[in-house]
Amino acid sequence: MTKLRTPANPIHWLRIWKLYLRAFPPAERKPFGVIVKMHRSGKTDVWCVERDGRFAGFATTVNGEELILLDYLAIEKRSRGQGIGSAAMAAMHRIYADKGFFVEIESTGEDAANREAREKRKRFYEAAGMKALGVEADVFGVRMELLGSRCALDFEGYRAFYRDHYSPWAAQHLTQPGVM
Repeated sequence: MTKLRTPANPIHWLRIWKLYLRAFPPAERKPFGVIVKMHRSGKTDVWCVERDGRFAGFATTVNGEELILLDYLAIEKRSRGQGIGSAAMAAMHRIYADKGFFVEIESTGEDAANREAREKRKRFYEAAGMKALGVEADVFGVRMELLGSRCALDFEGYRAFYRDHYSPWAAQHLTQPGVM
């Protein structure tokens, strides 16, 4: 059985940090201390994803009053392909059922060396109930597209979410592709 739980001890945080470093390229990682600080302030939920009581991955969210950003989701390599990520997404949909829920993924519209992985990631989120919102953004130099559930979001609403729930500085570093 897959379940989500809040990290309860330093070992959980260590496992999350190690997987974070393995799972995300440097261009997509914020300093881990920022995640911890936001969690302590209540702006971010951090979840251990467990299967049968064993650490299998983690998820983090940035929490607004009406919207939740799934900031990171990573499943241990040995645990992939077993439905754990899908179960974690279903649990988050239940936890945040009264709010809009969205995620940023690397753009599938770009030619990239990892295009197949990007398209697979998009199919995963679509199978989990997320739909393309029609918004693309350059996030600190990485082209991203937004997928969401129970929400409508345009670029300005996306930037306002960052400003209000992450930081004004981060919001200033979101740009809309093709707009100067």
